[in-house]
Amino acid sequence: MVAGLPVTTLARTALDISCRYPVAKAVAAIDALARATDLKVADVKLLAERYRGRRGIRQAHKTLDLVDAGAESPRETWLRLLLIRAGFPRPQTQIPVYDEYGQLVAILDMGWQHLKLAVEYDGDHHWIDRRQFNKDIGRAEALTDLGWIDVRVTAEDMEGGVIARVSAAWERRTCSEGGIITKFPP
Repeated sequence: MVAGLPVTTLARTALDISCRYPVAKAVAAIDALARATDLKVADVKLLAERYRGRRGIRQAHKTLDLVDAGAESPRETWLRLLLIRAGFPRPQTQIPVYDEYGQLVAILDMGWQHLKLAVEYDGDHHWIDRRQFNKDIGRAEALTDLGWIDVRVTAEDMEGGVIARVSAAWERRTCSEGGIITKFPP
């Protein structure tokens, strides 16, 4: 009870969301909940085990396996899920990148650090805010100098185009790295 009103725990709220909403929508909501609170997916999975026969519980397990508190927006969640559905390995989120002096250059939305390949979602503020736009130019140059490929995605990009661009970057990176992975995705 909070102020005389019955409430659920974080874990119960996440379980209810994961059972009741489509996977992509549920993952985005639980990503945000996990980022804003101390929600632990392990606690939700434990609770889900107690309700094995509940309607939507199979979907809940699928949803919970996709949750990542590193997503800073629903569009970042959308982008991460798109990459996973396309067959890419699950990307790491919020990757810190430092220069040769140990100074933080950027925190990348997601990517594969071992390949120095990032994929980032740029919301409207990256284009509307002049200060942010100029900062992004310097940031992009610094990342390139440090050997990173940074694929930037906006709301205007179509799913197929995003997958094609990331696939091309993946191919460039893996071919130039001595064949870490020969072919990906199919």
